[in-house]
Amino acid sequence: MLITIPDILSKDEVRHFREVLDTAEWESGSKTAGAQSQSVKQNQQLPVSSDAALKLGQFLLQKLSASPLFLSAALPLRILPPMFNRYEAQETFGVHVDNAIRLNHLTQERLRTDLSMTVFLSEPDEYDGGELVVEDHYGTQEVKLEAGHMVLYPSTSLHQVVPVSRGARVSSFFWLQSMIRSDAHRSMLFDLDQTIQSLAMRLDTGDSEVVRLTGIYHNLIRTWAET
Repeated sequence: MLITIPDILSKDEVRHFREVLDTAEWESGSKTAGAQSQSVKQNQQLPVSSDAALKLGQFLLQKLSASPLFLSAALPLRILPPMFNRYEAQETFGVHVDNAIRLNHLTQERLRTDLSMTVFLSEPDEYDGGELVVEDHYGTQEVKLEAGHMVLYPSTSLHQVVPVSRGARVSSFFWLQSMIRSDAHRSMLFDLDQTIQSLAMRLDTGDSEVVRLTGIYHNLIRTWAET
C-alpha cells in the first residue's frame, strides 16, 4: 500500500526547513547505508545528531501526530527520528530494500521497519530527475510530490531514487514500526477506517451501522495489533 499524504508541512514551514537545510553542512550519505545499499547510495545527508536534524525532526514528528490520514494509514507504534538528505548533479540511490531492523540513535532502541516515509522539501520544478521509484504488488510507481507532501510505502518494497540531472532534491526520510505488522492487514484497516469516516459524515457518528463498523474496526486491531 503506497499512500500520499498531502500538506504535512505548510509552504511557510517548508520555507523555514529549507532556510535551515540550505545553509547546513552535509556529509556523505554512505555513512548510514547498510551493507547492500552502500554500493548504490550516492547522496548527501545531514549529520543525524546535528542540532538542525534534531530540531527539524522533532517538529516533523509533531506534525505527523496531528495528521489523521497518517495515523489511519500507519497505525504507528514507534517512529525513528527523521533524517534529511540531498541529491544534486547525478547523485542517486540505486535499487535497494531498507534494512529490516534499525537503531534509534537517540534511545539505542531497535525497531522493525514496516513503513518507509519520504517528505519532499523541494518543489518538483526545482530539479529534474530524482523520482522515487517504488516496486509493489501493483507494479512500479514513480513518486515526485510537491514540497510539504509525504509518501508512505512498505519497507519491504524494492525502491530507488533516480539520478538528479538539474537542481537539488531535498527531503526527509525515516521509518516506523506499526502496531500492525502485515501490510495486507494495514491496508484493510485503512480502507475500513476511511469508509467509516465517510459514512459518519453522511449519516451520523451515532448511526447504528457506523457504530457496528467502528466496533469491527477496533476488534480487528485487537486481533492483529502488537504492542
